[in-house]
Amino acid sequence: MQIITGTEEFQINSPTAVAIGKFDGIHVGHQKLLETVFAQKEKGLSACVFTFDPSPAVFFGRADGRELTTRNEKRHLFEKMGVDVLIEFPMNAGTAAMSPEHFVSQILSKGLQAKLVVAGTDVSFGAYGAGNATLLSGMSRECGFDLKLIDKVCVQGREVSSTYVRETVEQGDMELAKKLLGMPYGICGNIVHGRQLGRTIGVPTVNLCPPPEKLLPPFGVYFSRVIWQGESYEGISNIGCKPTVSDPEDQVGIETFIYDFDREIYEEEIKVELCAFHRAEQKFASVEELQVQLGRDIEAGRKYFTKSQN
Repeated sequence: MQIITGTEEFQINSPTAVAIGKFDGIHVGHQKLLETVFAQKEKGLSACVFTFDPSPAVFFGRADGRELTTRNEKRHLFEKMGVDVLIEFPMNAGTAAMSPEHFVSQILSKGLQAKLVVAGTDVSFGAYGAGNATLLSGMSRECGFDLKLIDKVCVQGREVSSTYVRETVEQGDMELAKKLLGMPYGICGNIVHGRQLGRTIGVPTVNLCPPPEKLLPPFGVYFSRVIWQGESYEGISNIGCKPTVSDPEDQVGIETFIYDFDREIYEEEIKVELCAFHRAEQKFASVEELQVQLGRDIEAGRKYFTKSQN
């Protein structure tokens, strides 16, 4: 996958089918756009994703910068899905002031050699967000591209959006998040060394320090899966600051016990997928009480995964 980032000047040398969007979360609505683009590869068009970095909402102060999918997670997902070209278009004072007409004629048509543009019906671009589906449609003929507008996907009576996914994750409803995303909500990273307390109480874990821009669900224990080297392993994960054994100012971490797993995988990259919320994080009076509760959590996790397979 070719990644073009941090520049307003580029020239793609082959015709493209372009999907425009924020793509935070890459939810089922985004996937509908991408499927339309991928279908054009059979016609000789390169599959291109055009997104802004940072998003307009973050640039204009309407969002706090926490993301459903970090930049690296997006890149991995797009490449896995089959994207040929990813544009991370810089959002700054200059590009924010760009006229919608200039964006269509110079960026989409000339820069990307677009032959098909795919966007949601609520697409917005250019200065003051004045660019919309009507303008795209009006300029498509003179610029020589087709336009495909994709209707919103609805889940549980509500249109799927990054806002909807965000609210669901913030509430800890990981089962609904999976429906909205078409996949479990995941956190990627490299395993770091912890205090290894888990080993001393018979519950060895792998530890991740999520990037600060990653949106996390409420602190607590989750039934989870760990993806390592393409294989999936069942587990339980604690998200939080380990209040029983840590100082309050300790960094937020994701600590995962993997069932029936005894490999040493320090510094390896993994993905922790959160399947379901189990209980809130809590402080125990002693390590012994914590150990008893962890035993209950592990048993509850086994029952959850056994039930989910039936």
